[in-house]
Amino acid sequence: MPFQSLADVRAMLAALPAPDAAAIAAAEARNGQLTKPPGALGRLEKLAIWMGGWQGTDKPTADKPQIAIFAGNHGVTAKGVSAFPAEVTAQMVANFAHGGAAINQLARTFGARLDVHALELDRPTADFTEGPAMTEAEVVEALRRGYEAVNLDADLFVAGEMGIGNTTSAAAIATALYGGVGWAGRGTGVDDAGLRRKEAAVAAGVEKNAALMDDPLEVLRCLGGREIAAMAGAILGARMGRVPVILDGFIACAAAAVLEKAAPGALDHCVAGHQSAEGAHARLLEKLGKEPLLNLGLRLGEGSGAALAIGVVQGAVACHSGMLTFAEAGVAAGA
Repeated sequence: MPFQSLADVRAMLAALPAPDAAAIAAAEARNGQLTKPPGALGRLEKLAIWMGGWQGTDKPTADKPQIAIFAGNHGVTAKGVSAFPAEVTAQMVANFAHGGAAINQLARTFGARLDVHALELDRPTADFTEGPAMTEAEVVEALRRGYEAVNLDADLFVAGEMGIGNTTSAAAIATALYGGVGWAGRGTGVDDAGLRRKEAAVAAGVEKNAALMDDPLEVLRCLGGREIAAMAGAILGARMGRVPVILDGFIACAAAAVLEKAAPGALDHCVAGHQSAEGAHARLLEKLGKEPLLNLGLRLGEGSGAALAIGVVQGAVACHSGMLTFAEAGVAAGA
């Protein structure tokens, strides 16, 4: 097992690997010699160099992406915080298995391996308005499931989620980590009364667990869900394996925020795939210091926005690694 307690996770977060400085330098040098004006490919150039730093090469690849979806159920749904019943989580997992969801089509489009992990759907987390959502053993197990789900042969990784009630959990995590109000949004489309119930649940959960809110991993345990913890574990596993990550929407970024709060710089191997239409996502991206690659009004989850951004990263590395240099092409370089 990679870890057996939250103390083990804290120790891992204190010893995170860094990108390969020599590979970054080599990728930057290559970028300066390619048959294009300097900076002509904009953010694509920075993306390719970033990929090279984590892959340890001046010619990075993105032809073996992996998408892992984690599914979990939340006890807080008893408070009427979602427009859909909890049984939809299992129904959507079945839809993923049958290839019928949006994420299946996007994974196929970009040649990504897609794995789905259902995390004890018949045993929701506890209602966090009444106490911690998970025991330490439960949150460590969920973190471990995510950590071990990463294919270390992948050259790019996306973590997605499915879980009725999980925007409430994500809003509670963001509230505990950053303070303030307004983190709760409409999620799956709750009406005004549903939004008020959601806001009340977030406030009650943070207050009920207030004694533990100074520790980001305890925030995850007390307010998170199994799928959110698994996404955090997967992002950590990707970092330990030097696999670059594309972050999805509000829920995935809430999971990622736990790591960043616990160890500043823990998300250096991550880029934000998109800015979702969930109201607080832009605010959370700002807290994380991540500029999204796309902004298309998506709010589906499933890793769908990040999956779509795989194409952007693939374009970046294809240009960087496949283009000829001025010398190779016999083209006169600029002055």
